[in-house]
Amino acid sequence: MNNHKFCFIICTNNQLLLDEAVLYIDSLIVPEGYTVQLLTVKDAASMASGYNEAMAASDAKYKIYMHQDVFILHKNFLVDLLSIFHSDPQIGMIGMVGYERVSDDGLMWHSKRCGTLYQAKPTPPYPSLSQYTYSLYDDGYTYVAQIDGFMMVTAYDYLWNADLLKHWDFYDVYQSLSFLSHGYKIVVPVQSHPWCLHDDGIIADLTNYNYYRQIFMNTHRHILGKHYTEIIQNGT
Repeated sequence: MNNHKFCFIICTNNQLLLDEAVLYIDSLIVPEGYTVQLLTVKDAASMASGYNEAMAASDAKYKIYMHQDVFILHKNFLVDLLSIFHSDPQIGMIGMVGYERVSDDGLMWHSKRCGTLYQAKPTPPYPSLSQYTYSLYDDGYTYVAQIDGFMMVTAYDYLWNADLLKHWDFYDVYQSLSFLSHGYKIVVPVQSHPWCLHDDGIIADLTNYNYYRQIFMNTHRHILGKHYTEIIQNGT
């Protein structure tokens, strides 16, 4: 494992979006002594399988899993990620938007959110931007139970649940719980201005999302409505 390396991992089926995302990545300030890698997976069978493929191909300690339509605006993105990870070795994952509790109905958007992002006018099931909490914690970040999958940064490698998740939904929920079950903390940094823009457009079909949500609710009923501290104490 190369402790001085970042790897951006993107599943893609749209070259135009990917090219724009890469332009923003190329403009980021790289911490002294560190290198940056980019791995793309074209036409992956699922998000989880694509992420596993790229994870296995990189020796970078810090892996940045992101959607092809995410544009990183914060020039010091890598510098600040590194500062957060170095502040506590038990921090295993960082997201830009997160949730301190697991929602009662399995829909993370129905829990109180922290963090922020720039986004096109949200369409259901996404909440309106006015419902986001703009974190101003003195310690620089907020501990959460789950993070939104548009941006997930890890300091440790754990397999994504490709055996269960055959499509493009709920991988963020399961991976968040995986990190908590291994004893790692998940945080969302304070962002005085959003670090990312998510140009996600319209969500056309939630059939698969609701299918996996029902599975999640049936298998993880014991943590529905729980605060992240309760999940860490009792396990997942």
